[in-house]
Amino acid sequence: MSINYKPAIHFKEVHYSVDGTHILKSITGSFPIGKITTLVGPSGAGKTTLLKLCNGLNSPTEGEIYINNTKVSEYNPIELRRNVGIALQNAPMISGTVFNNLALPLELQGERLAEKEAIGFLEDVGLDRQFLHRKVKDLSGGQRQKVSIARTLVNRPHILLLDEITSSLDKSSLKEVEELIVKINRKYEVSMIWITHNLQQALSIGDYTWVMMNGQVIETGESSLLTSPTTEQVKRFVEGGIE
Repeated sequence: MSINYKPAIHFKEVHYSVDGTHILKSITGSFPIGKITTLVGPSGAGKTTLLKLCNGLNSPTEGEIYINNTKVSEYNPIELRRNVGIALQNAPMISGTVFNNLALPLELQGERLAEKEAIGFLEDVGLDRQFLHRKVKDLSGGQRQKVSIARTLVNRPHILLLDEITSSLDKSSLKEVEELIVKINRKYEVSMIWITHNLQQALSIGDYTWVMMNGQVIETGESSLLTSPTTEQVKRFVEGGIE
């Protein structure tokens, strides 16, 4: 990207290998602070692996990752996870109520979540207080995803990682979650990195986009690049992918 911005996360010559297999190769670039950056690319491109490096679930084989100009390796793991939240496609939940799930991040740190605060987080994601003591097994897919996002907000992260969070939702729920993500981004100025297979979503929701293939970053820039890519690889990838 040639645009001037402050980086929320910066990669410097990052490689990641497992048993001699190179999954990520020479990743260099930044995710802008306070913006939504979408990650797109075919399956196996390395997108989820890249996301896991951002909050210390995996560590680079080579190179450095910086969050707010501090090396990820220098963060206390608890501090890192508070600063960098993650929401996943299947919105994993512990058994019990919505409140049990919202309280979990603080309980893991020996702290307690007040019900009043929990209701506030629910309202942030468009759910009213009646959901607080509902069993998670009784929630719809869209409701589960909203609770999952609310749970990430409990730690008040500066960065939010989103991995295919709308891929299993119906059209109505997908639209609701898209609007929710934009609302949270604007209200809290949270920097977001969103993996999506939906190129129309990447174009309409993302401020910036990274296109990844075979463990490499092929093209980056404003999300409009998806309508006029400059490389043949990306042109072939987006062909027919945006209506």
